[in-house]
Amino acid sequence: MRWVRSGTAGYEGALLRASDRGTAGAAKVSAVVAKVIARVREEGDAALADYTRRFDRFDPGRKGFAVPGREIDAAWRRVPAALRKSLELAGDRIGDFHRNQADGGFAVSLPGATLGQRVLPVASAGVYVPGGKAAYPSTLLMNSIPARVAGVPEVAAACSAPGGAVPDIVLAAARIAGVSAVFRVGGAQAIAALAFGTESIPRVEVIAGPGNAYVTEAKRQVYGAVGIDMLAGPSELAVLADRTAIPAFVAADLLSQAEHDEDAYVCLVTDAADLAEKVERELARQVRLLPRKEILAASLSRADGFLVRSPREGIGAINRIAPEHLSVVTRDPWKTLEGIRNAGTAFLGPYSPVAVGDYIAGINHTLPTGGAARFSSPLGIADFLKKTNVVSYEFSALRSDAPHVVRLARKEGLAAHAQSVLVRTGGKGRR
Repeated sequence: MRWVRSGTAGYEGALLRASDRGTAGAAKVSAVVAKVIARVREEGDAALADYTRRFDRFDPGRKGFAVPGREIDAAWRRVPAALRKSLELAGDRIGDFHRNQADGGFAVSLPGATLGQRVLPVASAGVYVPGGKAAYPSTLLMNSIPARVAGVPEVAAACSAPGGAVPDIVLAAARIAGVSAVFRVGGAQAIAALAFGTESIPRVEVIAGPGNAYVTEAKRQVYGAVGIDMLAGPSELAVLADRTAIPAFVAADLLSQAEHDEDAYVCLVTDAADLAEKVERELARQVRLLPRKEILAASLSRADGFLVRSPREGIGAINRIAPEHLSVVTRDPWKTLEGIRNAGTAFLGPYSPVAVGDYIAGINHTLPTGGAARFSSPLGIADFLKKTNVVSYEFSALRSDAPHVVRLARKEGLAAHAQSVLVRTGGKGRR
């Protein structure tokens, strides 16, 4: 880890670099992604098939893009019963957690008028499930189940499928989540297909789910033609710890997120110099026991350590970093949390590893990254809902409000706005 001490010349620069981590990288893939989107939008399945042959190394002309139900059923049977049970438990908890986010709209009454808001699900959603380095059934559950809870009738999953094979465990998750269709297509081309539709893949209204830099850039470029959940980047974890923290636990959490990929970002913020030294030793020890040594070495080479002078300064550093995951291991983590404004999910205490949130606790693990926790929130059913404001005036209410509408409209130079009220009130409101 790259350690800097508060009050030294390098501290502010290191903190600035950490807080600005989400602003770099998009430009280098933008042109490539724009070309992919344009081809898929213009050529449909033909372009999709070409990219699939090139990048996923299989011919969709033989197997088709859609995974038939019989393949999903066969995959379900092949998954060990204990693993199916774990998936089902995760699915149940995700559903239970997200049902608490239900928004039924509202109505308020004024003299002679009713104002309100209708809340409806979008008609369709697309969920992107990455692959390549690992299978991610948890991602399918986390993104599909909130859409189902929101009431979205059609949920399609686009799954990265090298060689044309969607992993059995991902297909099992699709069955649990109740997705409408599973397509074996990945990359920026999958995002383009979901956004604009092709002969085989229907157009959707919202796209959710994380991916690599090309997938994220594709979501950025199609936004406006379709809704998106967020621009999720590499996995992140910040640990805020004091001298009561157990070094082995801290190191294990840092490694759990560092192993995602080479671009993962982890950091430790602490006011205890002795803890920093012990965590470094634990990192070295535990890395030797783990299989993804090259990935861990790459991500840890970019990891930051911030040695602060007080708990308050540590909280300030966390709020600037605004991490995707935050582990709070202090003497009183709930008290510490009171000062935290910016984090995707906070894990409190020594027995709340990030992994429980990734899989089984029920919270959503699709979270804002790159500092976006300053203004963004975890994925939830709100990402699959749209709202319509409702206004119903009686004549008495319109006559009462007419002078104000006319006065403001004329001040803005919008005579027709004023006239639309005056024609209904017989000229009332001219004063």
